Amino acid sequence: MPPDVEITEAELVERFPYVRMDHDTKHLYRGWLARELRLNRCRDCGFWHHPPKPVCPRCWSSAVEPTPVSGRGSVHLLTWLHQGPPAPDVDYAAGPHPVASVELAEQAGLRFTTTVVDCPRERLEIGLAVELHWIERFGAPFPVFRPAEG
Repeated sequence: MPPDVEITEAELVERFPYVRMDHDTKHLYRGWLARELRLNRCRDCGFWHHPPKPVCPRCWSSAVEPTPVSGRGSVHLLTWLHQGPPAPDVDYAAGPHPVASVELAEQAGLRFTTTVVDCPRERLEIGLAVELHWIERFGAPFPVFRPAEG
């Protein structure tokens, strides 16, 4: 879906029935439909923050705006799930599923948690340079990371 196509809030909730959607998070998921990872950035002080909140945690301004990130970063935290809720392309019986918190290039401490794909298990480690990638999950775009090229 192109970024300039608007859908109603009811349609947005229908596209992501598995998430808790509210006024603060709806812009994040609208971005997913446009295949953009949009995290909140304060227009007053420039501070990025995630998860979405209605005010900047640094300066308390309410001038926060969902802004696309570059999608570049590095694995900050890594864990392996041996069991969990069912999801497309997640087979716990075949081995543990990686969950990574990626520190994004935009700002130290700005992190987004998801999974890493297209990476052999033995290569996946803290500090690995990664880039944003999109897969389909539950019939909608889902942000993941993969090893950065080059």
